[in-house]
Amino acid sequence: MTALDPLVQDDGLTAFAGSLSFRMNFLFDIGRVLLDFDFETSLTRLLPANINNPAERINQVLNRKDALEAGSINPDHYTSWALKTLQSHATPSQFQQAWQQIFTVNHPMWRCVHKLANDGHRLILISNISAIHWPWILYVYPDFSHFHGNVLSFETGFLKPQPEMYQHAITKYKLDSASTIYIDDMPQNIAAGRQFGFHCWQYDLNNHQAFELWLEKMLHQTQN
Repeated sequence: MTALDPLVQDDGLTAFAGSLSFRMNFLFDIGRVLLDFDFETSLTRLLPANINNPAERINQVLNRKDALEAGSINPDHYTSWALKTLQSHATPSQFQQAWQQIFTVNHPMWRCVHKLANDGHRLILISNISAIHWPWILYVYPDFSHFHGNVLSFETGFLKPQPEMYQHAITKYKLDSASTIYIDDMPQNIAAGRQFGFHCWQYDLNNHQAFELWLEKMLHQTQN
């Protein structure tokens, strides 16, 4: 990665990108948009054989995930607590590796990302994500270098759909709502985005074509 990588050295690139002329701004969610994920399968591998109530233990761990992604729990403390909850014999490192290895690439959306970047649009991530996944995710999926910036929950202390997340994006990147397109899979997040005047699409992994048809019409409307 270069010194001007937008995700590794975001503050430096933000200043650099400010001098560029972008056509449209795109706010992209990560989970179930750019990458699909499955926590349950990965965490199941950490459970001892014949443990009681395995599904309940995994749910208990996942029910505190929001606090981790909001940055209110230290990742090492969360890891220690989760291992005890799962009664797992795994090491903290093995737990965090399992937590990371939940993703699969949504190739059709990445083809759109490449085209949008090549066409001169500004791409920004807005994600509920923890320090266990970030910045690890950048090195495993280097195509994230196409993005010009990010708004991350564990850094802001807020979670989508809290309005502070969207206001942070607007302030940090000087977004004009009329020229900003927001893609997310969660209806409550889309509703929040609409409150800020973004052009919003609730993405469905199983119907990528619908997104592409909408995007084509949206770009035509906003640029003509």
